[in-house]
Amino acid sequence: MKVEIILIICINAFFIGVETQIAQETTANPEQLSTGADSSQTYFIGTDSIGGEGAAGVEQQLSAVKTPATGTGGSGGTFNVKDFGAKGDGKTDDCKAIQAAWQTACKCTGSPKIVISSGTYLTGPVQFFGPCKATTITVQVEGTLKASTNLAKYGSHDWIQFGWVNGLILTGGGTFDGQGAVSWPYNKCPANKKCNVLPTNLKFNAMTGTTVKDIKSVNSKFFHYGLINVQKFNASGLHITAPGDSPNTDGMHIERSSDVTITNSVIRTGDDCISVGHGNSHVTIKGITCGPGHGISVGSLGRYQNEGDVNGLIVQNCTLTGTQNGVRVKTWENSPTPSKAINMTFEDIIMNNVGNPIIIDQTYCPYVSCTSTAPSKVKLQDISFKKIRGTSSTPVAVMLECSKNLPCQNVVLQDISLSHPSGAKSTCQNVQAKIVGTVVPTPCKG
Repeated sequence: MKVEIILIICINAFFIGVETQIAQETTANPEQLSTGADSSQTYFIGTDSIGGEGAAGVEQQLSAVKTPATGTGGSGGTFNVKDFGAKGDGKTDDCKAIQAAWQTACKCTGSPKIVISSGTYLTGPVQFFGPCKATTITVQVEGTLKASTNLAKYGSHDWIQFGWVNGLILTGGGTFDGQGAVSWPYNKCPANKKCNVLPTNLKFNAMTGTTVKDIKSVNSKFFHYGLINVQKFNASGLHITAPGDSPNTDGMHIERSSDVTITNSVIRTGDDCISVGHGNSHVTIKGITCGPGHGISVGSLGRYQNEGDVNGLIVQNCTLTGTQNGVRVKTWENSPTPSKAINMTFEDIIMNNVGNPIIIDQTYCPYVSCTSTAPSKVKLQDISFKKIRGTSSTPVAVMLECSKNLPCQNVVLQDISLSHPSGAKSTCQNVQAKIVGTVVPTPCKG
């Protein structure tokens, strides 16, 4: 009966869709996040029940799907992945069934919905690619998706990839479990510029009008969320967790995007809770509970050729606990080309035993040592730190270390109250901060 309903609601030209999908996978070249890593090597880690290797395996899986129907598409409809053969038993490869449900819904007009109902779904990389005919398309995750631990399944792909889709709604209260613990020992990126980048849990590329609500991401192999070239992205109610010592498990990394809003979420990771990379404009971050992790960061910036500017950031009403840094702007020395980060406000933030609660670092180097031949070429201007209060785990609670060639301009410290058991301090270089209200520790002049 369910199949008959699906036939009536939306007839799907699935085999045509498969050819289109394979063509997209072959010709599309999703932009990579700026990690600077070389992912040319492939690791073979772990085994599970997902069959087939590489492109041949994906094609074999897709061609094996027993689809409900063929046709040209209709209007709306709800498509449960179990009607497409998904088992949800945590053992069987459910990638092909989830992919088939997406292909069906993507060819429908109106507002179709894919339901991943209760259960545990084991998958390798899954690509939710458009463009789709729908005005909005919902992926309602009620169960748990578990990523394969065998990195040979991924090649250069991330795990869950959304691309070239307008009006996506990802919701349902479900969980994306990257099962990253098996892979973390193979991540050499914290110590080596040329390293193998592991798969991101959820990647969004070239998306417009996306809503993500009440979704959990657990133990990603690399970043939990990666956003590249997205517009009008709204996320709320996220729960993002990984151990404090897990490498490169940023909660969310944003690049080349605009009108991004992240609110009312809990992020506990081994790296930045949120990192705002280059080329972003109008990013709003509010109501974030962050920690453990490395804090909320802008950057790192100034490492690559022709990076875009950052313009318009608001970080507001957040609480950071036990993080290595608080609110941070970090740029590299030896910048190959100039860029700027301007019009940024960090306001109404509570720090609980946080290292470096307020930090501008224009000599950023995450490695044991970096060779510096020239100061950073990233211009920092119009940056406000307001109503930031709490406790610092480091004696230096405010560090403003700006570029020698491009001193920071119009940096404002307003109503700051940060303490340390031995007395909080501030340091600064190449900046004259404007002081408004009461500022503790006593501001420096550099």
